[in-house]
Amino acid sequence: MQSGACLAIEEIASDPRFDFRFEAISIDPGGRGDEYAQGAQCLLAKERVTHVIGCYTSSSRKEVLPCFEKYDGVLWYPSHYEGFETSDNVVYTGASPNQHIVPLTGYLLRKCGKTAFCVGSNYVWAWENNRILREAVHAHGGKILAERYFQVGEVDFASVIHQIIELRPNFIFNTLIGVSSYAFFRELHRATRARGIDQPRMLPVASCSLSEPELQEIGPEACSGHISSSVYFESIDSERNMSFVGRYRTRFPNAGPTSADAEAPYVAVHLLARAIRQAGSPDMGPVLAALPSVAMEAPQGKVRIDPGNRHCYLTPRIGISNGNGGFDIIYESPHPVRPDPYLVWQDLTSSEMPQLRIVS
Repeated sequence: MQSGACLAIEEIASDPRFDFRFEAISIDPGGRGDEYAQGAQCLLAKERVTHVIGCYTSSSRKEVLPCFEKYDGVLWYPSHYEGFETSDNVVYTGASPNQHIVPLTGYLLRKCGKTAFCVGSNYVWAWENNRILREAVHAHGGKILAERYFQVGEVDFASVIHQIIELRPNFIFNTLIGVSSYAFFRELHRATRARGIDQPRMLPVASCSLSEPELQEIGPEACSGHISSSVYFESIDSERNMSFVGRYRTRFPNAGPTSADAEAPYVAVHLLARAIRQAGSPDMGPVLAALPSVAMEAPQGKVRIDPGNRHCYLTPRIGISNGNGGFDIIYESPHPVRPDPYLVWQDLTSSEMPQLRIVS
Protein backbone atom coordinates (compact mmCIF):
# COMPACT_ATOMS: atom_id res chain seq x y z
CA MET A 1 0.00 0.00 0.00
CA GLN A 2 2.80 2.39 0.86
CA SER A 3 4.61 1.60 -2.38
CA GLY A 4 1.51 2.36 -4.47
CA ALA A 5 1.02 5.67 -2.70
CA CYS A 6 4.70 6.63 -3.07
CA LEU A 7 4.66 5.85 -6.80
CA ALA A 8 1.71 8.19 -7.27
CA ILE A 9 3.36 10.92 -5.16
CA GLU A 10 6.40 10.80 -7.44
CA GLU A 11 4.21 10.93 -10.54
CA ILE A 12 2.40 14.02 -9.26
CA ALA A 13 5.74 15.71 -8.52
CA SER A 14 6.90 15.16 -12.12
CA ASP A 15 3.59 16.10 -13.79
CA PRO A 16 3.55 19.71 -15.07
CA ARG A 17 -0.24 19.82 -14.76
CA PHE A 18 0.19 20.15 -11.00
CA ASP A 19 1.82 23.28 -9.55
CA PHE A 20 2.39 21.59 -6.19
CA ARG A 21 3.90 18.40 -4.83
CA PHE A 22 3.15 16.14 -1.88
CA GLU A 23 5.49 15.58 1.01
CA ALA A 24 4.92 12.16 2.50
CA ILE A 25 5.07 11.76 6.28
CA SER A 26 4.89 8.09 7.21
CA ILE A 27 3.84 6.50 10.47
CA ASP A 28 3.87 2.72 10.85
CA PRO A 29 1.73 1.35 13.70
CA GLY A 30 3.08 -2.11 12.89
CA GLY A 31 -0.37 -3.67 12.81
CA ARG A 32 -0.93 -2.92 16.50
CA GLY A 33 -4.47 -1.64 16.98
CA ASP A 34 -3.76 0.68 19.90
CA GLU A 35 -1.10 2.57 17.94
CA TYR A 36 -3.29 3.64 15.03
CA ALA A 37 -5.13 6.34 16.98
CA GLN A 38 -1.82 7.61 18.36
CA GLY A 39 -0.41 7.79 14.85
CA ALA A 40 -3.45 9.64 13.54
CA GLN A 41 -3.25 12.05 16.48
CA CYS A 42 0.39 12.76 15.66
CA LEU A 43 -0.27 13.38 11.96
CA LEU A 44 -3.35 15.55 12.43
CA ALA A 45 -2.48 17.52 15.57
CA LYS A 46 1.32 17.68 15.60
CA GLU A 47 2.24 17.54 11.91
CA ARG A 48 -0.87 19.51 10.87
CA VAL A 49 -1.58 17.07 8.05
CA THR A 50 -5.01 17.38 6.42
CA HIS A 51 -5.04 14.30 4.18
CA VAL A 52 -3.98 10.83 5.30
CA ILE A 53 -3.86 7.77 3.06
CA GLY A 54 -3.81 4.58 5.05
CA CYS A 55 -5.25 1.82 7.22
CA TYR A 56 -5.62 -1.70 5.84
CA THR A 57 -7.97 -3.34 8.30
CA SER A 58 -11.43 -2.15 9.23
CA SER A 59 -10.48 -2.30 12.91
CA SER A 60 -7.68 0.21 12.32
CA ARG A 61 -10.05 2.47 10.39
CA LYS A 62 -12.52 2.39 13.25
CA GLU A 63 -9.70 3.28 15.66
CA VAL A 64 -8.69 6.45 13.81
CA LEU A 65 -12.09 7.81 12.74
CA PRO A 66 -12.69 9.84 15.94
CA CYS A 67 -9.35 11.62 15.41
CA PHE A 68 -10.27 12.67 11.89
CA GLU A 69 -13.64 13.93 13.06
CA LYS A 70 -12.04 15.87 15.92
CA TYR A 71 -9.30 17.54 13.85
CA ASP A 72 -11.19 17.91 10.56
CA GLY A 73 -8.85 15.71 8.60
CA VAL A 74 -9.64 13.45 5.65
CA LEU A 75 -8.81 9.74 5.67
CA TRP A 76 -8.43 8.32 2.18
CA TYR A 77 -9.15 4.67 2.96
CA PRO A 78 -7.57 2.45 0.28
CA SER A 79 -8.81 -1.00 1.18
CA HIS A 80 -11.70 -3.23 0.18
CA TYR A 81 -14.04 -3.37 3.14
CA GLU A 82 -17.35 -4.65 4.48
CA GLY A 83 -19.37 -1.46 3.94
CA PHE A 84 -22.18 -0.15 6.14
CA GLU A 85 -20.30 3.06 6.88
CA THR A 86 -20.08 6.60 5.55
CA SER A 87 -18.26 9.53 7.08
CA ASP A 88 -17.79 13.18 6.17
CA ASN A 89 -14.11 12.64 6.96
CA VAL A 90 -13.43 9.57 4.80
CA VAL A 91 -13.03 9.00 1.06
CA TYR A 92 -13.20 5.27 0.28
CA THR A 93 -11.09 4.23 -2.71
CA GLY A 94 -11.27 0.48 -2.01
CA ALA A 95 -14.13 -1.78 -3.02
CA SER A 96 -17.46 -1.63 -1.20
CA PRO A 97 -19.50 -4.83 -0.67
CA ASN A 98 -21.49 -4.65 -3.92
CA GLN A 99 -18.17 -4.50 -5.77
CA HIS A 100 -16.62 -7.63 -4.23
CA ILE A 101 -18.76 -9.85 -1.96
CA VAL A 102 -21.96 -9.57 -4.00
CA PRO A 103 -20.41 -10.57 -7.37
CA LEU A 104 -18.52 -13.34 -5.63
CA THR A 105 -21.67 -14.66 -3.98
CA GLY A 106 -23.45 -14.80 -7.32
CA TYR A 107 -20.56 -16.73 -8.83
CA LEU A 108 -20.39 -19.23 -5.97
CA LEU A 109 -24.13 -19.94 -5.96
CA ARG A 110 -24.16 -20.52 -9.71
CA LYS A 111 -20.90 -22.38 -10.18
CA CYS A 112 -20.23 -24.18 -6.90
CA GLY A 113 -23.45 -24.88 -5.03
CA LYS A 114 -25.50 -23.77 -2.04
CA THR A 115 -23.69 -25.09 1.01
CA ALA A 116 -20.87 -23.05 2.53
CA PHE A 117 -18.39 -23.24 5.37
CA CYS A 118 -17.20 -19.84 6.63
CA VAL A 119 -13.84 -19.42 8.32
CA GLY A 120 -12.53 -15.99 9.27
CA SER A 121 -10.54 -13.74 11.56
CA ASN A 122 -12.48 -12.54 14.57
CA TYR A 123 -13.24 -8.93 13.67
CA VAL A 124 -15.65 -6.75 11.75
CA TRP A 125 -14.44 -7.59 8.20
CA ALA A 126 -15.24 -11.28 8.62
CA TRP A 127 -18.45 -10.78 10.61
CA GLU A 128 -20.05 -8.44 8.06
CA ASN A 129 -18.96 -10.30 4.93
CA ASN A 130 -20.20 -13.58 6.39
CA ARG A 131 -23.51 -11.94 7.24
CA ILE A 132 -23.95 -10.79 3.62
CA LEU A 133 -23.02 -14.23 2.29
CA ARG A 134 -25.35 -15.88 4.80
CA GLU A 135 -28.32 -13.77 3.70
CA ALA A 136 -27.71 -14.56 0.03
CA VAL A 137 -27.23 -18.31 0.61
CA HIS A 138 -30.36 -18.56 2.76
CA ALA A 139 -32.36 -16.60 0.18
CA HIS A 140 -31.58 -19.37 -2.33
CA GLY A 141 -32.46 -22.23 -0.04
CA GLY A 142 -28.86 -22.97 0.77
CA LYS A 143 -27.14 -23.52 4.09
CA ILE A 144 -24.14 -22.24 5.99
CA LEU A 145 -22.81 -25.45 7.51
CA ALA A 146 -20.68 -23.59 10.06
CA GLU A 147 -18.98 -20.28 10.85
CA ARG A 148 -15.66 -20.42 12.68
CA TYR A 149 -13.70 -17.38 13.84
CA PHE A 150 -10.07 -17.20 14.99
CA GLN A 151 -7.94 -14.53 16.55
CA VAL A 152 -5.88 -12.49 14.09
CA GLY A 153 -2.51 -14.23 13.82
CA GLU A 154 -3.76 -17.75 14.63
CA VAL A 155 -1.96 -20.40 12.54
CA ASP A 156 -3.34 -23.72 13.87
CA PHE A 157 -6.27 -24.82 11.70
CA ALA A 158 -5.99 -28.60 11.85
CA SER A 159 -9.25 -29.04 13.77
CA VAL A 160 -11.41 -26.81 11.58
CA ILE A 161 -9.93 -28.30 8.40
CA HIS A 162 -10.82 -31.77 9.66
CA GLN A 163 -14.38 -30.52 10.19
CA ILE A 164 -14.50 -29.00 6.70
CA ILE A 165 -13.36 -32.25 5.10
CA GLU A 166 -15.96 -34.21 7.07
CA LEU A 167 -18.83 -31.83 6.15
CA ARG A 168 -17.80 -31.40 2.46
CA PRO A 169 -19.36 -27.98 1.76
CA ASN A 170 -19.77 -26.87 -1.86
CA PHE A 171 -17.32 -24.06 -1.11
CA ILE A 172 -15.30 -22.50 1.70
CA PHE A 173 -15.64 -18.75 2.25
CA ASN A 174 -12.37 -17.43 3.65
CA THR A 175 -12.18 -14.15 5.57
CA LEU A 176 -8.96 -14.92 7.41
CA ILE A 177 -6.28 -12.25 7.03
CA GLY A 178 -2.50 -12.19 6.99
CA VAL A 179 -0.50 -15.11 8.31
CA SER A 180 -3.71 -16.83 9.40
CA SER A 181 -4.92 -17.04 5.81
CA TYR A 182 -1.59 -18.28 4.50
CA ALA A 183 -1.38 -20.99 7.16
CA PHE A 184 -4.95 -22.08 6.42
CA PHE A 185 -4.28 -22.51 2.70
CA ARG A 186 -1.11 -24.51 3.32
CA GLU A 187 -2.71 -26.78 5.92
CA LEU A 188 -5.81 -27.33 3.75
CA HIS A 189 -3.59 -28.31 0.83
CA ARG A 190 -1.64 -30.81 2.95
CA ALA A 191 -4.76 -32.32 4.50
CA THR A 192 -6.67 -32.75 1.24
CA ARG A 193 -3.67 -34.09 -0.65
CA ALA A 194 -3.13 -36.71 2.07
CA ARG A 195 -6.72 -37.88 1.51
CA GLY A 196 -6.53 -37.82 -2.29
CA ILE A 197 -8.96 -34.88 -2.55
CA ASP A 198 -8.70 -32.48 -5.48
CA GLN A 199 -9.09 -29.42 -3.27
CA PRO A 200 -9.65 -26.67 -5.89
CA ARG A 201 -12.35 -28.76 -7.57
CA MET A 202 -13.99 -30.46 -4.58
CA LEU A 203 -13.44 -27.91 -1.78
CA PRO A 204 -12.89 -24.57 -3.54
CA VAL A 205 -11.86 -21.62 -1.37
CA ALA A 206 -13.22 -18.16 -2.15
CA SER A 207 -11.95 -14.87 -0.75
CA CYS A 208 -12.56 -11.14 -1.14
CA SER A 209 -9.05 -10.13 -0.13
CA LEU A 210 -6.64 -12.68 -1.61
CA SER A 211 -4.03 -10.82 -3.66
CA GLU A 212 -0.90 -11.52 -5.69
CA PRO A 213 1.72 -10.85 -2.96
CA GLU A 214 -0.20 -13.19 -0.66
CA LEU A 215 0.06 -16.02 -3.18
CA GLN A 216 3.83 -15.75 -2.78
CA GLU A 217 3.41 -15.94 1.00
CA ILE A 218 1.27 -19.08 0.68
CA GLY A 219 3.92 -20.73 -1.46
CA PRO A 220 3.86 -22.46 -4.87
CA GLU A 221 2.47 -25.80 -3.69
CA ALA A 222 -0.74 -24.41 -2.24
CA CYS A 223 -1.37 -21.11 -4.06
CA SER A 224 -3.26 -22.21 -7.17
CA GLY A 225 -6.94 -22.79 -7.86
CA HIS A 226 -8.37 -20.29 -5.36
CA ILE A 227 -11.22 -17.90 -6.19
CA SER A 228 -10.79 -14.20 -5.48
CA SER A 229 -13.11 -11.25 -6.05
CA SER A 230 -11.37 -7.91 -6.58
CA VAL A 231 -11.54 -4.70 -8.59
CA TYR A 232 -7.90 -5.06 -9.60
CA PHE A 233 -5.60 -7.89 -10.64
CA GLU A 234 -2.08 -7.45 -12.00
CA SER A 235 -3.10 -9.55 -15.02
CA ILE A 236 -5.58 -6.96 -16.38
CA ASP A 237 -4.81 -6.87 -20.09
CA SER A 238 -4.66 -3.17 -20.89
CA GLU A 239 -1.93 -0.79 -21.98
CA ARG A 240 -2.57 1.47 -18.99
CA ASN A 241 -2.23 -1.37 -16.50
CA MET A 242 0.88 -2.84 -18.14
CA SER A 243 2.47 0.60 -17.92
CA PHE A 244 1.54 0.84 -14.23
CA VAL A 245 2.95 -2.62 -13.52
CA GLY A 246 6.18 -1.75 -15.32
CA ARG A 247 6.65 1.52 -13.41
CA TYR A 248 5.83 -0.14 -10.10
CA ARG A 249 8.27 -3.02 -10.59
CA THR A 250 11.02 -0.69 -11.78
CA ARG A 251 10.57 1.65 -8.82
CA PHE A 252 10.12 -1.12 -6.23
CA PRO A 253 11.98 -4.16 -7.55
CA ASN A 254 11.81 -5.95 -4.19
CA ALA A 255 8.15 -5.24 -3.42
CA GLY A 256 6.75 -8.18 -5.36
CA PRO A 257 3.81 -7.99 -7.77
CA THR A 258 1.20 -5.26 -7.82
CA SER A 259 -2.21 -5.90 -6.30
CA ALA A 260 -5.46 -4.22 -5.31
CA ASP A 261 -3.65 -3.14 -2.15
CA ALA A 262 -1.11 -1.22 -4.24
CA GLU A 263 -3.55 0.17 -6.79
CA ALA A 264 -6.11 1.65 -4.37
CA PRO A 265 -3.61 3.96 -2.58
CA TYR A 266 -2.14 4.88 -5.97
CA VAL A 267 -5.63 5.89 -7.09
CA ALA A 268 -6.23 7.76 -3.81
CA VAL A 269 -3.17 9.98 -4.27
CA HIS A 270 -4.09 10.80 -7.86
CA LEU A 271 -7.70 11.59 -6.97
CA LEU A 272 -6.55 13.80 -4.11
CA ALA A 273 -4.18 15.70 -6.41
CA ARG A 274 -6.93 16.26 -8.95
CA ALA A 275 -9.31 17.45 -6.24
CA ILE A 276 -6.73 19.94 -4.92
CA ARG A 277 -6.07 21.24 -8.43
CA GLN A 278 -9.80 21.58 -9.04
CA ALA A 279 -10.41 23.27 -5.67
CA GLY A 280 -7.37 25.53 -5.78
CA SER A 281 -6.75 24.61 -2.14
CA PRO A 282 -5.74 21.58 -0.07
CA ASP A 283 -8.21 22.48 2.68
CA MET A 284 -10.81 19.89 3.61
CA GLY A 285 -13.94 21.82 2.60
CA PRO A 286 -12.86 22.86 -0.92
CA VAL A 287 -11.35 19.42 -1.63
CA LEU A 288 -14.52 17.55 -0.63
CA ALA A 289 -16.62 19.99 -2.66
CA ALA A 290 -14.47 19.26 -5.71
CA LEU A 291 -14.82 15.47 -5.52
CA PRO A 292 -17.90 15.15 -7.80
CA SER A 293 -15.90 16.57 -10.71
CA VAL A 294 -12.84 14.37 -10.13
CA ALA A 295 -12.08 11.21 -12.12
CA MET A 296 -9.10 9.34 -13.53
CA GLU A 297 -8.16 6.52 -15.86
CA ALA A 298 -6.69 4.10 -13.33
CA PRO A 299 -4.91 0.78 -13.97
CA GLN A 300 -8.24 -1.02 -13.34
CA GLY A 301 -10.23 1.36 -15.57
CA LYS A 302 -12.05 4.65 -15.04
CA VAL A 303 -12.53 5.63 -11.39
CA ARG A 304 -14.69 8.44 -10.06
CA ILE A 305 -16.19 9.31 -6.70
CA ASP A 306 -19.88 9.08 -5.88
CA PRO A 307 -20.81 12.46 -4.37
CA GLY A 308 -23.52 10.94 -2.20
CA ASN A 309 -21.37 8.51 -0.20
CA ARG A 310 -17.73 9.32 -1.13
CA HIS A 311 -17.05 5.78 -2.28
CA CYS A 312 -15.62 5.10 -5.74
CA TYR A 313 -17.12 3.69 -8.90
CA LEU A 314 -14.91 0.62 -9.45
CA THR A 315 -14.77 -2.36 -11.83
CA PRO A 316 -15.51 -5.75 -10.17
CA ARG A 317 -13.65 -8.84 -11.34
CA ILE A 318 -13.33 -12.49 -10.37
CA GLY A 319 -10.07 -14.37 -10.79
CA ILE A 320 -8.67 -17.85 -10.19
CA SER A 321 -5.15 -18.05 -8.76
CA ASN A 322 -2.55 -19.91 -10.78
CA GLY A 323 0.76 -21.59 -10.05
CA ASN A 324 2.71 -18.58 -11.32
CA GLY A 325 1.55 -16.43 -8.41
CA GLY A 326 -1.06 -14.48 -10.38
CA PHE A 327 -4.75 -14.62 -11.26
CA ASP A 328 -6.55 -15.68 -14.41
CA ILE A 329 -9.49 -13.28 -14.73
CA ILE A 330 -12.67 -15.16 -15.62
CA TYR A 331 -15.35 -12.50 -15.12
CA GLU A 332 -15.34 -8.71 -15.13
CA SER A 333 -17.78 -5.84 -15.25
CA PRO A 334 -18.09 -4.11 -18.64
CA HIS A 335 -18.04 -0.75 -16.86
CA PRO A 336 -17.42 0.75 -13.40
CA VAL A 337 -20.13 -0.08 -10.86
CA ARG A 338 -21.77 2.49 -8.62
CA PRO A 339 -20.76 1.95 -4.97
CA ASP A 340 -23.54 0.70 -2.69
CA PRO A 341 -21.97 0.52 0.79
CA TYR A 342 -25.28 -0.17 2.53
CA LEU A 343 -26.58 -2.59 -0.15
CA VAL A 344 -29.77 -0.58 -0.52
CA TRP A 345 -29.93 -1.10 -4.28
CA GLN A 346 -28.52 -4.62 -4.47
CA ASP A 347 -30.83 -7.62 -4.63
CA LEU A 348 -29.21 -10.38 -2.58
CA THR A 349 -31.91 -12.84 -3.63
CA SER A 350 -30.49 -12.95 -7.17
CA SER A 351 -27.87 -15.55 -8.00
CA GLU A 352 -26.83 -13.62 -11.10
CA MET A 353 -23.34 -12.16 -11.18
CA PRO A 354 -24.33 -8.49 -11.38
CA GLN A 355 -22.63 -6.44 -14.08
CA LEU A 356 -20.14 -9.24 -14.89
CA ARG A 357 -19.27 -10.74 -18.25
CA ILE A 358 -17.15 -13.75 -19.16
CA VAL A 359 -13.53 -12.96 -20.02
CA SER A 360 -12.25 -15.12 -22.83
